[in-house]
Amino acid sequence: MPRFADHLYAPGPDNPFPGIKVLERRLGREIPHRLGSNEGLDMPHAALRQRFGDAMVEHVYCYGDAEALGIRQRIADQQGIPLDALLVDAGADSLLALALRATAAPGVTAIASAGTYPTFGYFARAQGCRLVEIDYDEGPHRLAPDLDALAAAAHAEDARLVYLANPDNPSGHLHDDDAILRLRDALPKDCWLLLDEAYHDFRPDADSAFSAEVLPGVIRCRTLSKAHGLAGLRVGYAIATPETLAMLMKVRIHYAVSTLSQAAAEVVLDHPEETRAHIDAVIQRRERLTDHFRELGADVLPSATNFIGVRLPTADLASRVHAELLDAGRLIARPAHPGLGHVLRITAVEDALVPGRLAALERVLEAS
Repeated sequence: MPRFADHLYAPGPDNPFPGIKVLERRLGREIPHRLGSNEGLDMPHAALRQRFGDAMVEHVYCYGDAEALGIRQRIADQQGIPLDALLVDAGADSLLALALRATAAPGVTAIASAGTYPTFGYFARAQGCRLVEIDYDEGPHRLAPDLDALAAAAHAEDARLVYLANPDNPSGHLHDDDAILRLRDALPKDCWLLLDEAYHDFRPDADSAFSAEVLPGVIRCRTLSKAHGLAGLRVGYAIATPETLAMLMKVRIHYAVSTLSQAAAEVVLDHPEETRAHIDAVIQRRERLTDHFRELGADVLPSATNFIGVRLPTADLASRVHAELLDAGRLIARPAHPGLGHVLRITAVEDALVPGRLAALERVLEAS
């Protein structure tokens, strides 16, 4: 079993402000009079009411439920994940940082694919980690994190943590469940697998039994930003053993998820049919974009996400297309890492399907 950061094994640290909702659950009764939290309970909020209405204002006065029980209960019920294996935080990004704080002391080595979701590397370096990046496995119709190379590097570099986005960002590649289990088993016994599943909802087997499994030595991170459309409210959740989540709670910000964010997330989770319709529509648009660009001769990478990756012959060409689109007010994504500079990422929104919207890319493809 991999270790947490050494200082977390001593008594504490303990969250000094668990919040009134947690306290009520511990006491088994309601506390109707909030006289000690120093919140702005008497603020009239006239301007806020005028702009957003009373329904929003009722959620802004008080600190939220530090344990986000309402969100966790809904996710547990809908996905079959044990309630005590869920932790809610301010989006998947916050969960990545939280996992690093709990597992990786300054100076330890972390492994990731060279060019994968760059926020992980940003957080790892900020934590004082030594980041080792492994080239993608690239070939015809394939641009994928190299799982064998990641595992080998974990052994060679005495790594404390390996990061994997699955489905991957920016390639869109999906490793199947058996591949993930093989990677976990191939890592050193004291090495964590941080599994970023931000695009999980768009994979074709998102409701499989494996999706609800709690894997020892693995921290799985998901989000309500993509499929549930709540990116601006910052809500994500981790799946891990209760012992692991207890350690993450030691280094977590008390009230990372606002009361308003929790209330909105609960409403969206209470209407899964709306989320399912959105996912289906995204997948249809993704396939239309794929077909369109492949008809123009583009090398469109297989994707299990809400975007497509178009691989161009050179990074210079991709840079020129990206700049031309930006000059025209069309922002697509191009990875900053030189190893993936030849890839352009396009989100599968309806606006991307408007004729002429991506004309700069279409012209390049038609001329090649």
